Amino acid sequence: MRGLVIFDTRTGYTQAIATTIGEVLSGSLEIQVVPVRAALHAALGDFDLLVIGGPTEAHGATPALRELLGGLGEGTLDGVPAAAFDTRLHWPKLLSGSAAEEAARALEAAGCRLLLPPESFFVHDRADLADPAELGRARAWAMRLDAALPVPVG
Repeated sequence: MRGLVIFDTRTGYTQAIATTIGEVLSGSLEIQVVPVRAALHAALGDFDLLVIGGPTEAHGATPALRELLGGLGEGTLDGVPAAAFDTRLHWPKLLSGSAAEEAARALEAAGCRLLLPPESFFVHDRADLADPAELGRARAWAMRLDAALPVPVG
């Protein structure tokens, strides 16, 4: 089984979260962790798990992530297991917005089956690119995602 973790990043924080998620999932899947620009023309339906994440900007996804999400046609990823995450300031979601929620809506519209609700990982300080507590939360989230993966038949 193959999985793809797609991320966008501005400072490296989201990439660190994506890499952590990929490391956990690599115990069960052949995992690729790629930046969003590298995934724009990928055959996303060829994967058994699709995870998309990026920083929250202006209450939603970054322009590059929006480009990827906008290219997902309705029903083009029918039944593909998926999950979405973001990184954002530790503010109430009403004030910050959530790139993960935007990504989750696009994945569902494309026909994906979300295995977990969208998740936010928090940026506490722009200088702290590898907050151990948030990386721990990312590991725990990825373990829950791994446990939710469908069992292959055959």
